[in-house]
Amino acid sequence: MSQPANVASHAFKLSADQRIILDEADKFCRNELYPLAARMDDEEWWPEDAFLKIGGQGYCGITVPEEYGGTGLDFFTSGLVCQAMARWNYALSLSWIAHENLCLNNIYRNANEDLRRKYLPDLCSGKAIGALGLTEPGAGSDALGSMRTTARRDGGHYVLNGSKMFITNGPVADTLLVYAKTAPERGPHGISAFIVERTFPGFRVAQKLKKMGFRGSQTGELVFEDCRVPAENIVGLENVGVAVVMSGLDLERTVISPICVGIAERALTLAIDYAKTREQFGKPLAEFQMIQSKIADMYVWVETMRTLCYRVLAEANDLEIGAGGRGEIHALSAASLMYTANTLNSVLNEALQIFGGYGYMWEAEINRLYRSIKLLEIGAGTTEVRKLIISRELLGGR
Repeated sequence: MSQPANVASHAFKLSADQRIILDEADKFCRNELYPLAARMDDEEWWPEDAFLKIGGQGYCGITVPEEYGGTGLDFFTSGLVCQAMARWNYALSLSWIAHENLCLNNIYRNANEDLRRKYLPDLCSGKAIGALGLTEPGAGSDALGSMRTTARRDGGHYVLNGSKMFITNGPVADTLLVYAKTAPERGPHGISAFIVERTFPGFRVAQKLKKMGFRGSQTGELVFEDCRVPAENIVGLENVGVAVVMSGLDLERTVISPICVGIAERALTLAIDYAKTREQFGKPLAEFQMIQSKIADMYVWVETMRTLCYRVLAEANDLEIGAGGRGEIHALSAASLMYTANTLNSVLNEALQIFGGYGYMWEAEINRLYRSIKLLEIGAGTTEVRKLIISRELLGGR
């Protein structure tokens, strides 16, 4: 009986190599990115050299082969790096996800060899910052059906017209993966993907948006006014961009879950430290059973978040190009983010309750963490959309 028990136990633990990767990423993020977090939140400040530091450490292009400038590791590893980064600077972890997964990994998985060799090296080094342009001012949950941005073929170029809203990294991005309708009459099945450089004529950042949380992560509105994109910058085939979108969204949800885990881990650590040192009625808060109960709940929530997150990262690890947007991984990725985001809400609520009035003050770190809640319940498909995805898969596409 002992051998099966050991095998089962190992399935829920990181390997020795994975533990080293997580610990090294944690050390780097604590030393290099944590000191930036408070100013980024207070001033919505963007540290211009942050991605060069991250890329220089080998944390950009994790899933990309070394021949393109990446490190040639797997998707699970990128989740571990994200988890570590979220513990110490969750705003940069979100910007990193938009760069690493939504832009860089999508280009690697779907673009041709010429585009890979042209754009991936700078994205992998951190010299160029990436972004994804999907959501529009009039389209949130119905991002595909309500898309209004168009791309018209004109000789050796496509001419893009329209706008994109709530774009993470939009104000600072150098390379953007943008979706537009090349055959509007075909609805979601007439969408194509393009690589747009910020220097292309007709492209501009209309505004930088001010947010409640994730304030250091730059978010903006992008405008395309007769923006001329070389025809060779189309990613994949014309009118088949929906496949790129759907598989990318499953990976996005899967790799955003570690942000929730990292924030929850940090909140639990802060709450425990505060409970040990803060005294009321002549003794530390940690000696009160009600506080102990809250910490026990938080611990269980964090452990279950991490377990589900790792399970789904492992499921997505070998997702084939073009796969996703359907089947078990579609439901699992939605479930992972739904559960980790909703449970993070509970963790942060109890953590702030332990801090009391001090936690309500703007300068408190737990306050900054608390303001992360809502975006994680809205971004990459709202909680309601996640439930819809899960139920449709379970009920056979109804």
